[in-house]
This record gives sequence, structure tokens and C-alpha cells, in this order.
Amino acid sequence: MTLYAPLYYQRFACIADRCQHSCCIGWEIDVDQATLAVYESCTDGYGQTVRDSIELGETPHFRLGEGEKCPHLRHDGLCRILLEMGEEALCEICREHPRFYHRTVRGLEVGVGMACEEACRLILSSDDYGEFAPLGESAEGGEEPLVDTLPLRERLYAILFDPSVAYDEKLERLADIGGGSPCMSSDEAWRALLHSLEYLNEEHRTLFACYTSFPKRERLWEKPLERALAYWIFRHLTPSCDEAELCSAIGFCLFCERLLASMIAEQRATALEEGIELARILSEEIEYSPENTESLLAAFDSLAFPS
Repeated sequence: MTLYAPLYYQRFACIADRCQHSCCIGWEIDVDQATLAVYESCTDGYGQTVRDSIELGETPHFRLGEGEKCPHLRHDGLCRILLEMGEEALCEICREHPRFYHRTVRGLEVGVGMACEEACRLILSSDDYGEFAPLGESAEGGEEPLVDTLPLRERLYAILFDPSVAYDEKLERLADIGGGSPCMSSDEAWRALLHSLEYLNEEHRTLFACYTSFPKRERLWEKPLERALAYWIFRHLTPSCDEAELCSAIGFCLFCERLLASMIAEQRATALEEGIELARILSEEIEYSPENTESLLAAFDSLAFPS
């Protein structure tokens, strides 16, 4: 099966010790069974230290240390397993993060998630979001998708990338195609839903309280918001299984764009790095919580997809 990715994906590289929001801090890091077997076979060197750091049980995972840090994270932000044992000794989640995959009719697609600050920087800076290139063959299998979502995605991207269409008009056209918009519910209802979600950082509950379906967007933020919206379409619309899911996914993507635009306006952000951090927070709290994502998607479930 051929593996495809947006062109910007090939420019992604972990920035390791330069990362301000390490994925090795604050997250429970599961150890897959194949990698666990590798660790159990290492009888010398750093292998014993690795084995001693694993909490066994239904889902083996590394026992976090002070500050909820991975026990193998050095003070300089580098990974001791990687340095001592090589990349092949990393568990699956450490090798793959922040990558995500989904199956399409033409093959497998891979992207990088915006909860990673470097991936977020790349996504909000890249205009080649609609161009996909084959990366080679993948051994991954899986069932054929029930719906070919690629033509719709290309249609949405064509609207986003059209320089002759004003940004607000682009959003309206996407909402028309999806059959629903966040504007169909009140700001108070959306804020109440956002308040009810679970948060990794309680301060973000207050940050998200600025949501409005009619945020003021300065011209300088239109392109970064367009790129973020294209990313959400790529990640959440592509794996839809039926027309109802397509409708919900478009609504969810438009909602995320409005939430990010609201935060940018509320924080009076003027530098791209400020927008990148706000987008990273949104992704971390919403996209990387299946429960939060499902709660927001469910808000659009009653909207009918137009024939």
C-alpha cells in the first residue's frame, strides 16, 4: 500500500532539546508488547535501567518521575534510550509521535499533529497543504474505506486556496457544503460546552471561554488560520465513514478555526509564534482528547448532509 503525505510533512523533524513543550513530560507513555520484548531481552547496559522503569500490568508504561517527566528524559531534553540503545529501541509511541495515519481509497496517509510545537509551526507556515506526495510503500493493511472523501477534501481545499475569494466568504462556502455552521448555535451554548470539557491545564478552560462564532480576524492572521483549517480538514474529515460524519467533521473544523481566531483576538496576538502556541494548546486540549473531540463532533450530529 502506498503511503502519502502533505508536502510539508517531509520537512518535519523533531527539535528534541529545543522543544519548549516536550512530549516526554505530562503524558503517560505506553510500552507496546513488541518493544517490551526487546527491553526484556536486554540483559546488560542501559537495558536493566529501562526494565526497572516500566510499570507492568494491563497496559505497560514508563513510571513517570518528578514533574511527570519520563524517567529517561535527560536534563538537556534528550532521550537516554535513544542515546544509549538507538532509535530501534524506542517504543512505538515515541517513534511515531506526533504522526497520525488514516486509510483512503488510494492508500495510507500520514500527517503530524499540531499538539507538537514544531509540527504546529510547520503547518501554520506552509501553503502546500493541498499537495500530497507518495513516500513509498507501507506494510499497513486495513479495510477499504466506505466513503471516498478525497474529492470533497480537494473541493474544500480549492476554495481555501483561491486568492480571489475573501476569507470570510471561504468559511461561508465551506459551511454551505457541510450543511451546518457553528453560527447555528449561540456563543453561550458553545462556551458552556467548552467549559464542560476535561482539561490537562485548568487555565485553558478560562482561555477557551473567549469563544465567539464571530471573531474579529486581522488580515495578518487569515493565512495561518486558513492553513490550520486545512490541517483540521485533513485530519478529521478524511477518515469519515459516512455522510453524517462528513457533515459533523466540517462543522468541527469550522468550530476549531473560530476558537483559534477567538483566542488570537482575545490575546491580541501579533506574532506568528503567539498564534502557534495558541493552536498547539487547542490541539492538545481538544484533538488529543478523544472524549473532548467526540463531545464537539456530537454537537453537529443532527445536521443533515446535503445531497
